Amino acid sequence: QVQLVESGGDSVQTGGSLTLSCVGSGFTYERKYIGWFRQPPGQEREGVACISLSGSGTYYSDSVKGRFTVSRDNAKNTAYLQMGSLQPEDTAMYYCATDCQPTCRGTSCSISTLAGASWGQGTQVTVSS
Repeated sequence: QVQLVESGGDSVQTGGSLTLSCVGSGFTYERKYIGWFRQPPGQEREGVACISLSGSGTYYSDSVKGRFTVSRDNAKNTAYLQMGSLQPEDTAMYYCATDCQPTCRGTSCSISTLAGASWGQGTQVTVSS
């Protein structure tokens, strides 16, 4: 019953911007941290952003810090990932998930999920020169 559906993936040029959306259903959206993850073909999944229940806490991987912004609108059961200054290395399947967990040491954060996290189906982002 728990569902997460990503949308907004597209093909864009280097330097472009894109905003992804993650709509949740089947659970109380405002009671879940929401994270964004990406996985290029043949590479491991990387957590890129995580947002707390109200949106007051946001966390980013070093690779996207300063370029991506995660936000949420709990009234709409939706989280967003605004991506700017896109580079070819940002090309990946992007997923949202519940129960993200940021682990930060100094200025560096890694994003993972707790056991039992729910995942969306993914949306493809392709950045070309």
